[in-house]
Amino acid sequence: MLKATGSLILVIAVALLIFVKIHSAQDIPVEKLKPRWASSASSFVNIDGLTLHIRDEGPKNDKTPIVLVHGTGASLHTWDGWVSGLKSKRRVIRFDLPGFGLTGPEPQNNYTIEKYTDYLVKLLDHLGIAHAIVAGNSLGGYVGWATAVRYPNRISKLVLVDASGYPYKAESVPIAFKLSQNKFASMFLKDFIPKFVVRSSIENVYGDPSLVSDELVNRYYELALREGNRAAISERFIQTQPGKLRYELNTLSVPTLLIWGGKDKLIPLEMGKQFERDIPNSTLVVFDNLGHVPHEEDPEATLSTVLAFL
Repeated sequence: MLKATGSLILVIAVALLIFVKIHSAQDIPVEKLKPRWASSASSFVNIDGLTLHIRDEGPKNDKTPIVLVHGTGASLHTWDGWVSGLKSKRRVIRFDLPGFGLTGPEPQNNYTIEKYTDYLVKLLDHLGIAHAIVAGNSLGGYVGWATAVRYPNRISKLVLVDASGYPYKAESVPIAFKLSQNKFASMFLKDFIPKFVVRSSIENVYGDPSLVSDELVNRYYELALREGNRAAISERFIQTQPGKLRYELNTLSVPTLLIWGGKDKLIPLEMGKQFERDIPNSTLVVFDNLGHVPHEEDPEATLSTVLAFL
């Protein structure tokens, strides 16, 4: 019995090692990713030693541009639908946050919410922008409202899309997030990134998982492999703790639109209602059939609400 059990454990261990090896992938240098994921609208600007990937589109004479900030694991591409509907009339700026997309890891390994807000404001300074409208999803929403708290004279309006910032209890967490948050897994499975895990994680944040295409999965997958991004996301979860600055939300005076997916299983709708209670001059709009990334899942419907707000 003991010999049989030992043999079975050995077989399982070997099979597991083979499985992990098969689904492991090495980091990809950013220069190899640029031809596919940068565009003619892309530029790369140096802020405090970090090269930010940005896109600045639309009329440059727009005095109050719209800045779009993505969430954890995403990139500036998540806003493609909104940008298509905005750039003919408004200046729209978006960028890959430190630790994500083509931007890659922060030089000092600093992923605190304060550091993220500093990068946003320094980008505005670099572009010569005095005031901006900021729209952010998930982590990007946290960056948006925290920037408005810390730099109230720089933000004229806020659009928070399934924003983070409060401690919350998720109904369901994407498996990629679980692996990144587990110290043991992130240490011993640092190169483990099968596409089916990426697909499952994206489907988890969509209200309608059937909308998740192969092209979308490939984008998330390839940008996750950008050199340094996988190590950075683990640090992001450790350092960007929810709850900071939340007691200062009632100091916000800017008009705020809250957009929430009714099927968000990661940050539940109750958090959207809490934001509405805590932020003066805020309005919550719920899209019952959408998930955690409603701007990506149904850009046309969500953008119409934003245009009315603007």
